[in-house]
Amino acid sequence: MLNEKMTSDKKLKIHKSLTYDILDGMVDWVRVIDRNGVIIYANKTMEEAVGKSLVGSKCYRSLNKECPCKRCITEAAIATGVTSEKEEKIGDKIYSVKSSPVTDANGNIYAAVEVFRDVTRERKLEKEVMRKNKKMSKDLGFSRRLQKRILPEKGNYGSAYIDYIYRPSEVLSGDMFDVFHIDENNLGIYISDVVGHGVSASMMTMFVRQTMRAIKNYYKSPSQAISELHKNFIDLNLDDDKYFTIFYGVINKKDKTFTYVNGGHNSIPLLIRNNDTKLLKTEGFPISYLFDEIKYNENTIDIKVGDKLLLYTDGILEAKNKQGEQFGLERLLDIVSTDKNCIKSIEEKIDNFNCYTQEDDFAILKAKIVD
Repeated sequence: MLNEKMTSDKKLKIHKSLTYDILDGMVDWVRVIDRNGVIIYANKTMEEAVGKSLVGSKCYRSLNKECPCKRCITEAAIATGVTSEKEEKIGDKIYSVKSSPVTDANGNIYAAVEVFRDVTRERKLEKEVMRKNKKMSKDLGFSRRLQKRILPEKGNYGSAYIDYIYRPSEVLSGDMFDVFHIDENNLGIYISDVVGHGVSASMMTMFVRQTMRAIKNYYKSPSQAISELHKNFIDLNLDDDKYFTIFYGVINKKDKTFTYVNGGHNSIPLLIRNNDTKLLKTEGFPISYLFDEIKYNENTIDIKVGDKLLLYTDGILEAKNKQGEQFGLERLLDIVSTDKNCIKSIEEKIDNFNCYTQEDDFAILKAKIVD
């Protein structure tokens, strides 16, 4: 029996020795503090870092403080029996400190063990990320304001009165439209939808706008203009997953005609005359790298004063409600056939339909023929 007790005591001694060896080998600082705030154990790593023996000293003095911490997590851990944590700045470093209660064989809390983990590098990285995010947010905000400012002005363009609604799903949009004078009789109008969202899509909208405005005086034919736009796009030598759709038309106030082409734009524009609505259907390929050269077919329709041309992007038709049902073309046609202020009604109906959660960019452009 005596030999068994000696063996048991020896095992316990070895176990305690092993425990201290493990604690001394830890990279983190470890110390144990009793109910009076006195250190009863500190691992080798911590004592080497502070350069002195810590056992028997007050916990706050070991960190070169003149008075106890305003928020003592060790007192909290001992009083509540719940692990508590905080961050502590010690010298030029930041530590994450966790204090856990220590109990005796009867389950009574008599001390708390504190573990200090150096998180200086993580906090510096977080600070740098926050700084860069702040700068990025500022840059994105500027880009958003710029993107909105290059939109055409609402109002009278001689042959047509222009109104629109433009709402990105993110800070920047892949939807873009424009209206411009080609000459005294012709007014160009287009709407474009770039694949994706955000910065890359918004940069592509800038390319579309600048290219269309650069070639409008040289290619009065919509089909020739879009073919030239495609050639300019190919010259960019971008990745294969970059592409966009465009619907472009020219209003001729002298001949009272609207000539248009469709570059893969699947949101079919509408001609609204009184209470009748006509879909301006025509086929054409998106602007992409699938083909080296594309020719587009033109369609021409007669227009008269009071007619309205409605161009829009797929964010309108593909807006979804909670059940996953899309807004769809039929709902759009119902609105435009009965409501004179149709674009505002479209926006309100979509907001109510999808409970004000917008997943995609959307844009609506209305041109009312006035001359």
